Amino acid sequence: MSSSSPLALLRKLKPDNFTIALLCTVALASFLPCTGTTAVVFGNITTVAIGALFFLHGAKLSKEAVMAGVMHWRLHLLVLASTFVMFPLLGLALRPLALTFLTPELYVGILFLCALPSTVQSSIAMTAMARGNVPAAICSASASNFIGIFLAPILVGLLVAKGAASKSSLDAVLSIVMQLLLPFLAGQFLRRWIGRWVDRNKAVLKYVDQGSILLVVYTAFSEAVGEGLWHTISVETLVALALINLLLLALVLGIGSFVSRRLGFSKEDEITIVFCGSKKSLASGVPMAKVLFSARELGMVILPLMLFHQIQLMICAVIAQRYARRTEAQDVPVTTA
Repeated sequence: MSSSSPLALLRKLKPDNFTIALLCTVALASFLPCTGTTAVVFGNITTVAIGALFFLHGAKLSKEAVMAGVMHWRLHLLVLASTFVMFPLLGLALRPLALTFLTPELYVGILFLCALPSTVQSSIAMTAMARGNVPAAICSASASNFIGIFLAPILVGLLVAKGAASKSSLDAVLSIVMQLLLPFLAGQFLRRWIGRWVDRNKAVLKYVDQGSILLVVYTAFSEAVGEGLWHTISVETLVALALINLLLLALVLGIGSFVSRRLGFSKEDEITIVFCGSKKSLASGVPMAKVLFSARELGMVILPLMLFHQIQLMICAVIAQRYARRTEAQDVPVTTA
């Protein structure tokens, strides 16, 4: 069967196990939310789990792999501009459309999504699948996550007129530093002793990553359900939110591809720019939202990010395979009679 057949395309677009787990977590919070003392206990466990998540991110990040691509500064600047400049500007530009179909709280979630750093794992994986510049992707995605720890709360303060747990940008940065950056730096410091163990057990430790996110999602949606989340969001609103996320992703992918070609980047570098500059990190975004927003706001804020996460994985997987087929065709030697 051809790889371009409708059945093959559907297989590429099917949700992964983690996405299914996210949907089940939302369903659990909808029918069996944690409240009262249970909510406090879950909140404390979630805080510890988030610290462990960022500790492991620090311990997994190889300095050698990052340094392999660090000198490609033009590429890195373009990826950072896409992540922290173009995304927020597009989020603001989509305001009239978004507020026509969405609630103001969901639009705040879109602005929050636009302020977040890029993913690490999926950006690198998509770049590798498409046969792009993988060392540069490692460097760009890692730099985006590190810079995003400081920059994302500042951008949220600039983009969101109210909310963000009523914190100033400085307070938000300090909270991010204490809860996210310090565990990350501790992981980096201890990598020389625990790095090999972490590398050997990546398949097991990914459950710490995913479990931390699921805990935050469960507590956030439990609170949101208590505030009447599903009474205020209709199916039509969810469909509109998905379409606006799809439009946002399409704009970023198209602009990233166009600009990289106009600036004369190679095909491998274009692939890196397109994938690293179009991703938004669920792993970083959900913990940041917990720090930046009140429990009452949290469910609405992370809902656009959760939808965008799945959309970006499905669409970028298809694009990565198209890039790969294109580069494979270029590698085939031309024979003459």
